[in-house]
Amino acid sequence: MAVAGNAYNSLVVVGLQWGDEGKGKVVDLLSAEADVVVRFQGGNNAGHTLVVEGEQTILHLIPSGALHEGTVCVIGGGVVVDPPTLVGELEALRATGYMLDDSRLLVSREAQLILPYHKAIDRARERRRGKGKIGTTGRGIGPAYEDKAARTGLRMVDLGDEAALREKLRANFEEKNAYLEAMLGEEVLEYEDMVEELVEAGRKLAPHVADTSEYLHDAIISGNRVLFEGAQGVMLDVDLGTYPYVTSSNTSAGAVCSGAGLAPALVGRVMGISKAYTTRVGAGPFPTELDDETGNHLREEGAEFGATTGRPRRCGWFDAVVVGRSVRLSGAMAVALTKLDVLTGLDPLRICTAYRLDGEEIRSVPAAADALERCQPVYEEMEGWTEDISGLSSMEDLPAAVRRYTERLEELVGAEVALVSTGPGREETIMVSDPFG
Repeated sequence: MAVAGNAYNSLVVVGLQWGDEGKGKVVDLLSAEADVVVRFQGGNNAGHTLVVEGEQTILHLIPSGALHEGTVCVIGGGVVVDPPTLVGELEALRATGYMLDDSRLLVSREAQLILPYHKAIDRARERRRGKGKIGTTGRGIGPAYEDKAARTGLRMVDLGDEAALREKLRANFEEKNAYLEAMLGEEVLEYEDMVEELVEAGRKLAPHVADTSEYLHDAIISGNRVLFEGAQGVMLDVDLGTYPYVTSSNTSAGAVCSGAGLAPALVGRVMGISKAYTTRVGAGPFPTELDDETGNHLREEGAEFGATTGRPRRCGWFDAVVVGRSVRLSGAMAVALTKLDVLTGLDPLRICTAYRLDGEEIRSVPAAADALERCQPVYEEMEGWTEDISGLSSMEDLPAAVRRYTERLEELVGAEVALVSTGPGREETIMVSDPFG
């Protein structure tokens, strides 16, 4: 009974689009009410941008709870970790006065390592694809997950034994170098340079490596509030997204159990994050994309440039077909609606409620990427607004047109809006209901 009673102290936060939905700000805000914040998938291909008192912090691996004193940050076993990158991120936070206590960061001993040859292979493959590029970040995420599935990967626990690390790395290194040179036409890597960098990073990270599965289990059944932070959007899920234009991990709420090492009974409510419009970085189908002045307005007003790569994001109208599907797949009972203020000045507003595919109207996302490429959006128009909504503190203060737009999105996606973001700062947020339930 203790487990069932405490299950709802946990909250899963996932993106409902193609990533970049503003999860960093939302998780940072919710972290004030959480005891533990957990990353459960992905790697440093994700970037979460936090703005606190006008100061911007971008995190790639460490959960967004890092800026809240006393919140424990956990990197679960489902995450792939680039050790030197994690060390650099931790040292950068400490330089600004955050994460000074070693006990505030725990890294799963089971987390797989991203190694230099993963990054070299990732970049080389993307170059060879030419016009058929998937749009990876070149951070080695895919090749690291490949080695995990092939059972040849190295894990955080391996960093603690230098002799074993050298032996395992040597076997992989020779194979990867041969592949880089013979198949991809790339320069080979230096073994000793790689080992020295890993050993040094391992020493610095040793105090943080732990059995995070047991830690999280105990934290939840003890009544602590645990927040699980998704890295990319559901539409980038390797199984459920717009394959092959996806990431290499499972990004939906269902990935929490394996990625954090928890039983399903311990996972409580799910909150989905969605922009009030749609964006996408990299290649892949995007039915509501706008290659016009409206698209430029969304990009400029929304500062739509990737936190990890700096690439300009593709922008378009809100796609209720995509978000509705993601709500269903993740079991989201609530939605945090971000960047509503970016729509100010656009009239009319459009919402995609269906697609037209080969002459037929459909209300589902086709599994084949080329079919989704052929989909034409079916739009519903709504009245826009011109009033400045930044800094407003309640739904009642919002203009009537804003409230109508929000209510219509609720109807279309099948979940209530529990939080509305009207600007990048923590204070520019309207909390409609308690996400933790």
